[in-house]
Amino acid sequence: MSDKNDHIKDLSRRHFLRNSAITGVAGAGIAGGFGAGAMMGSRPAEAASNNDHHVEPGELDEYYGFWSGGHSGEVRILGVPSMRELLRIPVFNVDSATGWGITNESKRVLGENAPLNGDTHHPKVSYTDARYDGRYCFINDKLNTRVARIRLDIMRADKIVTIPNVQAIHGLTLQRVPKTEDVFAVGEMIVPLNNNGQNMDDTSEYWTMMTCLDADTMEIKWQAIVDGNLDNCDTDYTGRFVAASCYNSSRGMTLPEMMGPERDWTVIFDVPAIEQAVANGNTTTLGDSPVPVVDAREQAHDGRNPFALYVPTPRSPHGVNTMPPEGKYCVVSGKLSPTCTVIEWSRVAEWFDGGLDDPRDTVVAEPEVGLGPLHTTFDDRGNAYTSLFLDSQVVKWNVEDAIRSYNGDEVNYIRDRIDVHYNIGHIKASLACSRDVDGKYLTALCKFSKDRFLPVGPMHAENDQLIDITGQQMKLVHDGPTYAEPHDALMIRADQLNPSQVYTRDDPYFAETVAMAEADGIELETANTVVRDGNKVRVYMTSVAPNFGLTEFRVKQGDEVTVVVTNMDNIADVSHGFAMVNHGINFEIHPQQTSSATFIAEKPGVHWYYCSWFCHALHMEMSGRMLVEPA
Repeated sequence: MSDKNDHIKDLSRRHFLRNSAITGVAGAGIAGGFGAGAMMGSRPAEAASNNDHHVEPGELDEYYGFWSGGHSGEVRILGVPSMRELLRIPVFNVDSATGWGITNESKRVLGENAPLNGDTHHPKVSYTDARYDGRYCFINDKLNTRVARIRLDIMRADKIVTIPNVQAIHGLTLQRVPKTEDVFAVGEMIVPLNNNGQNMDDTSEYWTMMTCLDADTMEIKWQAIVDGNLDNCDTDYTGRFVAASCYNSSRGMTLPEMMGPERDWTVIFDVPAIEQAVANGNTTTLGDSPVPVVDAREQAHDGRNPFALYVPTPRSPHGVNTMPPEGKYCVVSGKLSPTCTVIEWSRVAEWFDGGLDDPRDTVVAEPEVGLGPLHTTFDDRGNAYTSLFLDSQVVKWNVEDAIRSYNGDEVNYIRDRIDVHYNIGHIKASLACSRDVDGKYLTALCKFSKDRFLPVGPMHAENDQLIDITGQQMKLVHDGPTYAEPHDALMIRADQLNPSQVYTRDDPYFAETVAMAEADGIELETANTVVRDGNKVRVYMTSVAPNFGLTEFRVKQGDEVTVVVTNMDNIADVSHGFAMVNHGINFEIHPQQTSSATFIAEKPGVHWYYCSWFCHALHMEMSGRMLVEPA
């Protein structure tokens, strides 16, 4: 009989993942050795004193953390450094607690016939002068090729856009200066440009594009066709450039074809040049999409490409990250190369302005950091931190020393390494995508946790770790399980966000519902009445703890019923819910909010509704009846 703790002792799955991945890298022709600048032994995670980072009960965290929810289709808000989960924001998914995907208000945001699932990867908070301004959080849906905007005053998505002409929005980034006016989204998978079923077998005509959206209107401004595919992306600190990695420069359809060349590339777009082409009408459109498209492929231009620079980058580059606080450098991580490529933004400008001939002249360093570099983040002391998927480590290295080494100086640019558990993906230091980078904490989002937590069946928890980076050596602060799959995260200071505690009655989130009530002659703040329009019935009621304004209403079997509830409580945290038994209806109504849902009264009889959010000592008594008369 096997020992009940065999699941802890057996690390074969983790060993297999690492060893097979290394074999794959070696088979692809990647050098197994490292330069002298990169040599340093692995160091197990050293825990920092809990008292240094513990958040006592009743104390507030220093940072808001924005975590993508991955396959759940949501965004999660954590407090840092406590790592307490504060909120889950449904975006592309259905959420029974809030009624997202159930209420009329959320359905308007999601759009008609929208898929009710998603794969969120890269949360990005809006900027003013490269500092977080707390207005919006943008998030991608790789699964269904969408981009959403979340209002950070109410923590609810207010715009969702499906991106045409491409598939699988992966990388997402924002203009930093003077403020976030542009949102950049990359299509990862290559498809025929007019993907209408007519050109599926000619894979030489498969392409993808960079897409630019207007942050304020969420309308698509332009798209740019590129050579190869696109993966991750980031912007500079001038508002001129956006860079994206390409791991499939050969435009292969299979794994061996995608892994062919020794170098893929980083493609860098000159945004003002593209905007000028759009303004001049030097664009085309594809299929039935009206979006203006520019051609940024090398083959489309004789000589220098005015829209895009293709910088050869060692094999299968992945993460693209600009170094704060001034944004002098961009670091592209190699994934199937043990290197990171450091590009200097001023040299990119020099290339576009005609001063450089070789795209590789924009590269100022290429340090060897370890096996499987994926993403890089930064502190405020000139150090970079790169996640190593195969080594299950975070490596700390100094950027200026890496540049000196690239220029021939004998210098060790590696500062420290720390083990993480296991197979780390994204990594992000506190405020590290802004001018306010402070070098305090680092999040390590690990893909596997096999032996670290109690087993809960075939699906193992993943592992988020928090690391103190204030000293010369990194120290583990937190190690905890998380539900699949928090792909990426970022941290902003608590004072950079000012969420509302109570809705305002003129909030645009429920403006269409208010307009419907006005058309019915209803004053939502006082009305408790039923309006019938043929077989369409609109039920208006208020809620004040512990009562609904209507405790009974009558409809007929087959009626389309719209229930509109306005919460007239004025005190923060006195929220109500409206739950209609056996009808799949449940939604939130926060103080001064109006919410509504529509359903068919199919079954005659008595159907209770009740408040589903605890609000009062008499919460259980807060209920009423829908009486459905037989047809």
